Amino acid sequence: MRQFRKERGLTLRGLATHSGLSIGFLSQVERGISSIGLTALNSVATALDRSVAEFFNDAPAEETKEETRAPVSSLPSHFTLTRSSTAATEYISGQQTYRMLSARGPNLVLEPLLVHIAPGGRRENSYGHAGEEFAFVLEGELLYEVDGVEHRLHPGDSVHLRSTVPHSMFNDTDRVTTVVSVVTPRLF
Repeated sequence: MRQFRKERGLTLRGLATHSGLSIGFLSQVERGISSIGLTALNSVATALDRSVAEFFNDAPAEETKEETRAPVSSLPSHFTLTRSSTAATEYISGQQTYRMLSARGPNLVLEPLLVHIAPGGRRENSYGHAGEEFAFVLEGELLYEVDGVEHRLHPGDSVHLRSTVPHSMFNDTDRVTTVVSVVTPRLF
């Protein structure tokens, strides 16, 4: 993040202004003291005119088996097909691992993800951003704060919100929580 910020000639104050995040938080992320969630990272990426994927050190390895993925030319632009046997792209950000559940389709706007949230870590401040979010808990528990009200989600529980409402999520248990998440706009 520091490298991209300096390339754009921005101070932390400038990045804070453009991303809607605090200077202190951004400073902690740059120094490795705090981790940043994917939606906050998306705000930073937008402010720096970068894609979220560029913030990850290693380009994700994506192995393709010819027999498990239909040729791109044979699928219409309104459709993608992702087989369970096809290697998925994964990104790790702080306490969270994001597994892409769908390839990009040129006319599709949803970003379906399987998210594994490790226990503990640093709780992020609530904030809003453009788009919508949906989360369905498969395993574990998740503390999801929406507009200042905390909601404890258990397996089978879900939340769906307009992302402009301040929100955050946190795993305050001692085990990994697994969530199916669908967001707009696409982050990767």
